[in-house]
Amino acid sequence: MLTTLQRQILGAVNASGGISRTELAQLSGMSKAAIGGVVREMIDAGFLHEAETVPGSGQGRPSVRLVVHPDGAWFAGVSLLQNPAQMALINLHGEILSRVSFAADSDPQRLAENIAQALPDLLEPHPEAAKKMVGLGVTLSGLIDEHQSTCVQSALLGWRDVPLAKLIAQATGMDVAIENDAKALAVSEKNFGQARDLSSFTLVSHGAGIGSAHFIAGKLHRGLHGGAGEIAHCTLELNGSPCRCGKRGCLDTLASLNAIAEMARSEGLDAITIGGLEQQAMQGVSAAIRILHRAGSALGLAISHLIQINDPDMILIAHQDADFSGLFGTVVQQSIEANVLPGNAGKTPVRTFTLNDDTWARAAASIAAHRFLVGLKPV
Repeated sequence: MLTTLQRQILGAVNASGGISRTELAQLSGMSKAAIGGVVREMIDAGFLHEAETVPGSGQGRPSVRLVVHPDGAWFAGVSLLQNPAQMALINLHGEILSRVSFAADSDPQRLAENIAQALPDLLEPHPEAAKKMVGLGVTLSGLIDEHQSTCVQSALLGWRDVPLAKLIAQATGMDVAIENDAKALAVSEKNFGQARDLSSFTLVSHGAGIGSAHFIAGKLHRGLHGGAGEIAHCTLELNGSPCRCGKRGCLDTLASLNAIAEMARSEGLDAITIGGLEQQAMQGVSAAIRILHRAGSALGLAISHLIQINDPDMILIAHQDADFSGLFGTVVQQSIEANVLPGNAGKTPVRTFTLNDDTWARAAASIAAHRFLVGLKPV
């Protein structure tokens, strides 16, 4: 569909949010005439379009800003983080064009068939979708190999060494890539969200489980085997509670929503969510206060370690429960500042946003969009 050079140009325009032909020529090392010819081809093909003019420096002529055309390519995404599974169709601006849900299945082959059956419903509102569709991304909880094709292990789904991308590609006839949920979310934020202008950042997802992902020097850091960011199973409490991974004292056993709910039940509390526990904490219920402090302190400590290791431009916390402005969020922030080097306290911005079904489905589709923009070969 696009040459290597055209993909590079599309990626540069997308990363910049808008750029002139002169700036593109400087970035590529090509002449303005040569870059102008390639840009014209991409405008004619519907991948770029001209936006407003930008005043030139000094007496120079105004420059026309080039931006990515949202409908140059579309991408489907499937989130397997809930049942029913969520599927969304997005454009090159990350805007959701349509969405459907379908029955998830722990059997990989049946799941692939369910995705194939749901796909026509996703595309049905858009007759032109078949021509614009470029790829499909799938996000799930688990360890994904470095090729984004095999689920090495997923405790949630009970999978080990499942060639999921291949199965879905065979069922749908599409180019498919799969990704860990936190990494997919980081890619979505880098391409379409708060991290668009950042070179390096760390995302932490806080829900039933906990994950993290890192962009370093503008690129997703996956690690040699795809396992970078497995923060949930870092040991924070020696000889602590058993974890589903077989270890003890993992962050997951201390700060995940599942762990918080389990601690609340063991204390005989009616409230098992962060929001509910914060309401009880305001009423002076000591057990609720204790649980929120324990979980928040553990999560903050883990994030402080990420700051010490990566020194990111920003920490993004994606959360499912409460608004992070109550006691739990306060304890997390205090724990972060208390556990980084004193000279670094307060230097790393921490932002939060709330997760929903659309967030995860968009994140899945973002994996396909990202591979298209950076020119990675399909599975």
